[in-house]
Amino acid sequence: MKKEESIDYYIKSNWHSLSRLYNQKAQKHGITTSIAFILLNISTSEGTPATKIAPLIGLESRSLTRALKNLEERGYIYKEKDTFDKRSVRIYLTEKGKEKKGKAIETVKAFNQFVKERIPAEKLNTFFQVSSLIMDWTENNNELKALINKD
Repeated sequence: MKKEESIDYYIKSNWHSLSRLYNQKAQKHGITTSIAFILLNISTSEGTPATKIAPLIGLESRSLTRALKNLEERGYIYKEKDTFDKRSVRIYLTEKGKEKKGKAIETVKAFNQFVKERIPAEKLNTFFQVSSLIMDWTENNNELKALINKD
């Protein structure tokens, strides 16, 4: 099979291309795409439980722990015990973190606007539907998991 015939080739290539584009903008603001995605997934008003962030962005919990420590050291976030569940920690954005999150939101919106102006809505809807199916299958489909894990 040629790589151009493989569905995952296009998914991976598109993500790497978009990530490089986002990193160019992020570097101008002293952050990375990874940092931006973490900030984007922290609620500005209510904070976010630390345990909820890793699954949202596809990070292992160890990697997230290191990233959160880095973000805290840089003054983008702070941690507080959850008022309802004392065993849990919530992550909140500082003013500096809110500013960086705002830049990330602007960048994502600009990309989305650019694409929406150039691709007809029905094609985008098909893209969203297919992407949702693939995501669901890779996360929840035991038949696919068995097929992939078969020796």
